[in-house]
Amino acid sequence: MIYYQDENLLIRDLAPEDGPVFTAEEQAQGWHTALSKFETRLRDRVEGRAVALAALWKGSCAGYINVYLGNEWGPFGGQGLPEIVDFCVLQKFQRKGIGGKLLDAAEAVAARYADTVYLSVGLHNGFGAAQRIYIKRGYIPDGSGIWYRDKPCVPYEDAYPIDDELVLYLSKKLK
Repeated sequence: MIYYQDENLLIRDLAPEDGPVFTAEEQAQGWHTALSKFETRLRDRVEGRAVALAALWKGSCAGYINVYLGNEWGPFGGQGLPEIVDFCVLQKFQRKGIGGKLLDAAEAVAARYADTVYLSVGLHNGFGAAQRIYIKRGYIPDGSGIWYRDKPCVPYEDAYPIDDELVLYLSKKLK
C-alpha cells in the first residue's frame, strides 16, 4: 500500500527486501542493528499486530516507522490505543521532511483505530531530534514519569543506565 508519494518521496508498506538495506545503513552509522528487527516488524504486520511503513527518497531506503495496534506495555498498555514504535530517518536523509511525512502517515493509520496515539522516546542525546519533532507536533508527556525496560522508574531508589531503554511516554489526540 502507498501512504504518500511526491516527486522525491514514497511511503509504502515495509517490504522484505528493505530489512537488509536498513540493517546495513544503520550499521554504517555505528548503530547496533540486527536484521531480526525488521523480520519481526514484517511478521507482526502479517499477523495483524502492526502496520510497518518504509520511506524511500528518490528510490533509496531512507526511513521507517511502525504503528502497533493495542500494545500491552507502557502506561497506555491494554487500553487498545495504537503505539508508534521504532521511528527512524537515516542520518544522510535527515532534514528533508521525511520524518514529518512518516509521522503524518503513521498518525493517519493510528486514527483509523483510536482518537489517541502514543509513543516512547529515549532520553539520551541520540534521541534529541525525535524529542524535538514530537513536541513540535503536539505530543505531551503522559505524566507517569520515566520508564526503564517497560516499568516505571522508582524515584530515589535505583540508578538507571542512560541507554535506549530509558524512555518517556508521550501521547497525542488525533483530529
